[in-house]
Amino acid sequence: MAKKETINNNLVRGLGLKEAITITVGTVVGVGLFTVGANGVGYLGSSIILATFAAFLFSIYPALLYAEMGAMLPYAGGTYNYAKFGVGKSWGFLAGWNFVISLISVVSGEALAFSSYFKWMFEGLGITIPIDERIIASLIIIVFIVINYRGVELAGKWKIAFMFFFWGISLIWFFIMIPHINLDNYVPFIGTASGGWREFIFVTSLVWWCFAGFETACAMGEEIQYPQINIPRAMFLSPFIIFVVNAVFQWFLLGIVPPSELTLIQESAAPYAEAMQAAGIIGIPMAILCAGIAFGGDFSTLNAGVAAPARYLFSMSRDGSLPPVFSKLHPKYIAVLFLGAITLLFVATGSLIYIASLSLFADLFYYIIGFMGAIGLRLKHPELKRPYRAPMLEVGAIISIVAYIVMTTQLPRDAVTTGILWSAVGLVMFFFWSKANRDKNMSLEVISEALSQELPEPSGEELARLNKEYALWQKVIGIAFALTILLYVIPYVF
Repeated sequence: MAKKETINNNLVRGLGLKEAITITVGTVVGVGLFTVGANGVGYLGSSIILATFAAFLFSIYPALLYAEMGAMLPYAGGTYNYAKFGVGKSWGFLAGWNFVISLISVVSGEALAFSSYFKWMFEGLGITIPIDERIIASLIIIVFIVINYRGVELAGKWKIAFMFFFWGISLIWFFIMIPHINLDNYVPFIGTASGGWREFIFVTSLVWWCFAGFETACAMGEEIQYPQINIPRAMFLSPFIIFVVNAVFQWFLLGIVPPSELTLIQESAAPYAEAMQAAGIIGIPMAILCAGIAFGGDFSTLNAGVAAPARYLFSMSRDGSLPPVFSKLHPKYIAVLFLGAITLLFVATGSLIYIASLSLFADLFYYIIGFMGAIGLRLKHPELKRPYRAPMLEVGAIISIVAYIVMTTQLPRDAVTTGILWSAVGLVMFFFWSKANRDKNMSLEVISEALSQELPEPSGEELARLNKEYALWQKVIGIAFALTILLYVIPYVF
């Protein structure tokens, strides 16, 4: 008699809506926002809001696609599974494999960004730290490997703490900066916006990197409580939160930097710190900003960046696409240690620009495969239960694919070449392990049946609590979104 297929589900559903949101948003509130997202201000000046809004639009519908897929298959691995069952196992592997290298790059870049802002924090106080930034970055990565090695609930609690610290410090810094804001700096099209649409698409791609990772909660679907409810809600809110964070920080950056100095931050590794120095704002204000970025934004992204890709390796290994050691939970994640080691190697290069470009390529490729998976799941598996259905899926997914291909064309050639080589190496491993583990190729029916048995519906009282929590998030984010738009209108009124 054939052995019945089962899911070795040792993951604990210990994350609620706030953890799903903070883990998702925390992944993107960091290296992109405080490096390339700010570099874009140096290119477009006040027109950066148009690029940021375009990046927001390029993320809003994909978030709906992931809301459907994440609620339908709340299973460790996210896009790996959506693509595997939608367009084929090799495509699923490529999606998961590129997600892994993307977040390894993000964590590496985040650690280097932390090191830079950490040193600038003391520089603002007149203290020079004579330590190589790569050493500081390596030490902080080791700390987060230990945190995630000890388990997801501890990592989730740290995530919330980092995010609230980041926002607390950010609000203090905003109030300190208000007297330094010069409304004349918001004249339209200041900066070096002479490159036309090609430059605009390039900057939009840079800013979009700040949105990449909006679906991180889907990768941890087996660890989220009531995923059929909480994952779609996290997807609905995340793009709006990311837009607000980016647009607000860009507004303050524009307000304090003289237009003649904007070109200085185009290639800066710590543009906010250098902008404040150019504006003559040092001391406590600079120390406060750098502390918030380093110990709030950077820490938040580092935490999620170490945790999420390990779940992908876990899922791919459990499915027979990678060595079985990555799916061992006795009692800790071997994948966390493996990814940490690779991340330390990336940090050793010290090249933030190359790391960011590679991550951007992997992100775009990964999402394109995810959109293909969304179409394939609708066509091949209409019978699956969908707690949420994205409207006009086929049309919206195709438009999203085209938009992301256009952004890919703007990337440096070396990043594209490295991304292709990484994918090729992954495929060789995939075909080897898949051939040796054909019996572990778990069917969609088995996964769907197992998950349906594991997903209890909330009681009436519990559902009321969930709805109340979601309504509060909606109100707060809606008000923040409106106020952010108003910030960019004010300079034209006064």
